[in-house]
Amino acid sequence: MHDELIARDLAHIWHPCSQMKDYVDGHLPLIALKRGEGVYLEDFQKRRYLDGISSWWVNLFGHAHPYINRRIKEQLESLEHVIFAGFTHEPAIVLAERITKLAPKGLNRVFFTENGSSAVEVAIKMSFHAHLNRGQTRPLVISLENSYHGETLGALAVGDVALYKKTYEPLLIKSIQAQSPAFVGTERALKSLSQQLEAHASQVCAVIVEPLVQCAGSMAMYDADYLIGLRQLCDRFGVHLIADEIAVGFGRTGTLFACEQAAIAPDLMTLSKGLTGGYLPLALTLASDAIYEAFYSDYSEGKSFLHSHSYTANPLACTAANATLDLFEQEQTLKANRALIAQMADRLSELAKHPLIANARQRGMIAACEIEGFEPADRINLQIYRYALKEGVFLRPLANTLYFMPPYAITPAELDRLFDVARAAIEAL
Repeated sequence: MHDELIARDLAHIWHPCSQMKDYVDGHLPLIALKRGEGVYLEDFQKRRYLDGISSWWVNLFGHAHPYINRRIKEQLESLEHVIFAGFTHEPAIVLAERITKLAPKGLNRVFFTENGSSAVEVAIKMSFHAHLNRGQTRPLVISLENSYHGETLGALAVGDVALYKKTYEPLLIKSIQAQSPAFVGTERALKSLSQQLEAHASQVCAVIVEPLVQCAGSMAMYDADYLIGLRQLCDRFGVHLIADEIAVGFGRTGTLFACEQAAIAPDLMTLSKGLTGGYLPLALTLASDAIYEAFYSDYSEGKSFLHSHSYTANPLACTAANATLDLFEQEQTLKANRALIAQMADRLSELAKHPLIANARQRGMIAACEIEGFEPADRINLQIYRYALKEGVFLRPLANTLYFMPPYAITPAELDRLFDVARAAIEAL
């Protein structure tokens, strides 16, 4: 069954973030999964894999969680989907009420989309359009060097990871990159940004950042002090602050939202990934009242925000998100994660003593380090990936960056196994 499914897959499917020839040639194993349970994925040959990266950072409470399953099944019996222009429904209303209470103060308006890139596109368009509605044309966005905000053209334009961006550069709108505090420190990064705002403030609508961790940018991390200074600069120059919490939200950095650690509120915030516990596509762009009011007018005035998606606020996805928030409350997840965070810190400290390991770092439930002494052509990420799979663990390094971002449902014993296999994979190099 497994080999048959792989053959059928390769006959038609184009997988994301992949060179398909690797699958055909056998360099990269393609695995057909039959089921998931807790932190494990199981293939058709009954081999199990510990999901060490939360299935691309989305899964929080484990696969096929009985409570989320039940809530979605209940919703499926009443309403599966409806156009969200002119109609509304309780799952979306409840989610909007809950998320605005949990989010940084002042983010009282919620716009629904289906994925992180779309949420970023909405935030950029809202910022530009809000300034335009007030009589200012500000076509530039400032983002950080090494940042990543998604794959659609607008989101890609404000990112700075060449692997994803370079090919499409001729298609992209212009943006400005500021120095990242992850590489130059808080003081120098803020000084650099201040100078850029001095030069371009009248043309800049917003600054967009991933708070605390630049995840796709090799898990580069920086201190909360930068966010405090960033908020002050945005206020001083009259530009919006967009916090892209798609990857770092919902407890990944130790607090529900990373911005909490700086006690700041952005003007716009994007959420996705863990929002539905890893179940269904859903994203939110949260906006301040001031931005919302810039669009509030008679329809004939042309100030309406006309961005739309067919599956906006899908009731099943909203129900999964509400069930996920229920579990945060019922299981006191942020408090329970403290022990896992401490254990990750201990295991990372041990791993950091290995002669091939450098720059070990951690923010909450995200831990990372660099594997030194290898060239890109060595593809050590692929070597580690394949070794770990044979040992029943799913790890997916970013080039030479080995990282751990497990579901919160992981047990201490399973977390130890994750690090044990990672160390063995490094030694096998």
